[in-house]
Amino acid sequence: MTDDDGKHFITGAAGFIGSTLADALLRTGRQVVGYDNLSTGRERFLIQALVDPNFTLIRGDVLDAFSLTAAMRGCSTVWHLAANADVRFGLRHPRRDLEQNAIATANVLEAMRVNGVRDILFSSTGSIYGEAAVIPTPEDAPFPAQTSLYGASKLAGEGLISAYCQGFGFRGVVFRFVSMLGERYTHGHVFDFVRHLLREPERLPVLGDGNQRKSYLYVGDCVKAMLRVRAKMPEVFQVYNLGADAYCTVKDSIGWIGGRMGLAPKLEFSGGERGWIGDSPFIYLDTKKIRALGWDNQLTIRQGVESTVDWLLANSWIFGERP
Repeated sequence: MTDDDGKHFITGAAGFIGSTLADALLRTGRQVVGYDNLSTGRERFLIQALVDPNFTLIRGDVLDAFSLTAAMRGCSTVWHLAANADVRFGLRHPRRDLEQNAIATANVLEAMRVNGVRDILFSSTGSIYGEAAVIPTPEDAPFPAQTSLYGASKLAGEGLISAYCQGFGFRGVVFRFVSMLGERYTHGHVFDFVRHLLREPERLPVLGDGNQRKSYLYVGDCVKAMLRVRAKMPEVFQVYNLGADAYCTVKDSIGWIGGRMGLAPKLEFSGGERGWIGDSPFIYLDTKKIRALGWDNQLTIRQGVESTVDWLLANSWIFGERP
């Protein structure tokens, strides 16, 4: 027996990463409770999980504290993945990040406290580093000014988890993700570019100048890293960067996408080194800490982009279906 043999609770279980994590946990024989309001997640992503007797899906909102607390009863580990991940349009809906990221995290922590659940693993973001002065950026890098409401709200969630670990004896892990790629991918630049090229294969509008440098990670590698950390749960609180040990430019990614689709569109740049307010022109995280646990990404960034394009083309329903 290990300390994670109890029931696992996943918020955002019908999402891109949440559904992939649920499948991975079920393959190891774990019991999993998925909690999702299906506002952005797809029940279709849980086709495999829903036929597994060890899986239960509860439709609920993390902002509904009563339902959340009831759903979590009997669980021993919480994977808090539910969030508003719409970085680009955060300024159009200023309360959305506060409510769905910060307040929702407070609700999750209170539900844990009421139910006597001790362990939480949280999906944060490399965006909390803002426009970092240190590249690649380690977990202990100084924080510059926050550049997005998304990053600021995730940092608030991190602070709440750390405080509950100190105050209530929780064990907490924060994962600071780069952007993820792979099967069940539903938002981000690869999604946007493929969708546009299916409609207009001759031209491609690109926010910024295309020289933005970003790191990415294949979702299967991400989940393996998360499970590796869960097996070595800290006594109090730890932060881990998750990303590939590399980066690419937006132009690089466009070349791989076009190559996979057999297209060479005319690129129309909006100009400037940022695509939008809060878009850091260079994101590249130092991942020595997670690699010291014996983890390594198996797919390169290019392979991750190409596998994402392949999945999107084979599942074009994703472009027309509203979640």
